[in-house]
Amino acid sequence: MLTVNNLSIQFGSSVLFQHVDLAFTAGNCYGIIGANGAGKSTFIRILSGDLEPTSGSVTLEPKRRMSVLKQNQSLYDEYPVLDTVIMGNPRLYACGQEKDAIYDKPDFSDEDGIRAAELEEEYAELGGWEAESDASRILQGLGVDVSLHQLQMKEIDPRLRVKVLLAQALFGSPDIILLDEPTNNLDLQSVVWLEDFLADYEGTVLVVSHDRYFLNNICTHIVDIDYGKIKMYVGNYDFWYESSQLIQKLTRDQNKRAEQKIQELQTFIARFSANRSKSRQATSRRKLLEKISIEELPASNRRYPWVGFKAEREPGKDRLFVTDLTKTVDGTVLLNKISFIVGKEDKIAVIGRNELAVTMLFQILMGEEEPDSGSVKWGASIQPSYFPKEHNGYFESFDADLIEWMRQFSEDKRESYLRTFLGRMLFSGDDVYKPAKVLSGGEKVRCMLSRMMLSGANFLVLDQPTNHLDLESIAALNNGLEAFRYNILFSCHDHQLTQTVANRIIEIKEDGTIADRLCTYDEYMNLS
Repeated sequence: MLTVNNLSIQFGSSVLFQHVDLAFTAGNCYGIIGANGAGKSTFIRILSGDLEPTSGSVTLEPKRRMSVLKQNQSLYDEYPVLDTVIMGNPRLYACGQEKDAIYDKPDFSDEDGIRAAELEEEYAELGGWEAESDASRILQGLGVDVSLHQLQMKEIDPRLRVKVLLAQALFGSPDIILLDEPTNNLDLQSVVWLEDFLADYEGTVLVVSHDRYFLNNICTHIVDIDYGKIKMYVGNYDFWYESSQLIQKLTRDQNKRAEQKIQELQTFIARFSANRSKSRQATSRRKLLEKISIEELPASNRRYPWVGFKAEREPGKDRLFVTDLTKTVDGTVLLNKISFIVGKEDKIAVIGRNELAVTMLFQILMGEEEPDSGSVKWGASIQPSYFPKEHNGYFESFDADLIEWMRQFSEDKRESYLRTFLGRMLFSGDDVYKPAKVLSGGEKVRCMLSRMMLSGANFLVLDQPTNHLDLESIAALNNGLEAFRYNILFSCHDHQLTQTVANRIIEIKEDGTIADRLCTYDEYMNLS
């Protein structure tokens, strides 16, 4: 359906990838992965026709429609939300507009009647009479309330505009859907809805995402950008990751006999082949996995950061007491008499559709905001460390390099000591002399995590720490939080991290009250 032939792209002397030959077929979902800067978004832009490759070609079968998740929210400021979604099928929208314009003419002629009849037939074939209900269903699935559907795009919250553009990309059963980071700014409930939508989708999906759980649930193939090449592998992200790690392990161990390597790999493949998936494509996926040869398994040159938090002191019995906490902002109740106690074993994920409420709770706990009423009491032995969702202020006004940036948070001022923490987060060599204010989003997050590791804290508070991180860094953070022995209070869009780290869920509801359950995230979702 969509083929790529001898594709190459370079900017100046920098080659992102070259000699790429791939075919994307109906009924499959392809997860595009690669380290930051590898060229994932560039590849999507080439496939969509938004960027010309240096050489090679992209071919779409005739009469096939491609839909792309757009990033420019301001394009649709003057259009109603529902119309913006229907524009996802340009021909349908244009047909409806022309038809309505003819009927609105005061001097309706015979020719107009003939043209209107033609348009009515085409409109019906394109699903026009169901368009508004279909668009509304998608919007509601993504958490955009019906009361907003007739408002202009400029009148709704920017976070909801992102959902509208995603609904636009999904609307009208396109043959191919291209999605670049579709789960960004989606709450966990909306991500679950999107997973189900794509799992049942019969066309071709190509998606760039840093959400491992999302990729595992929807992908039949992984498209890996590495070594300046793009290769396609059968299976979901976990299969790609584990096989990649296994190949590297066996490559390093050259003394093993070939038969042992083959047996281990075949056992590994068989385990994944028997793994049941909720996707309707599970049967075909197992058949494909059973046919994989050892030569087709991936190897990678990616570098993984190391995240580890070591507390300087053992926390006492009392950890954190929150009593009747209330906060109203601009007439909206964000927190409504919230009370909870953090116990010795608690690692708590705070979730909720209103992320402003979640962030406000963290800011009040850390003393950055004052509640309207209620109290926060930390245990006498507790030393918390905070990762704020908005952390650009830590960097924008700092004129020195990363060594100096780290030095302000460390009692040990030696450069060799600070280099150790920066090195764990992949800042090595002259990278440590990079000005702090010019860092990318992902680099800033890694620096903030280094700062937390330096703190020696025995209670971690993290508000959306996976934003801007690549898959490798998210996996490292996941491992570090799982290994931490003491309390964690966090919010996160990454389903797998939330599921594997949290043993307690606090949901902030629309009215500002909370639901508090001692369970994993998946268990909580099944209760909801």
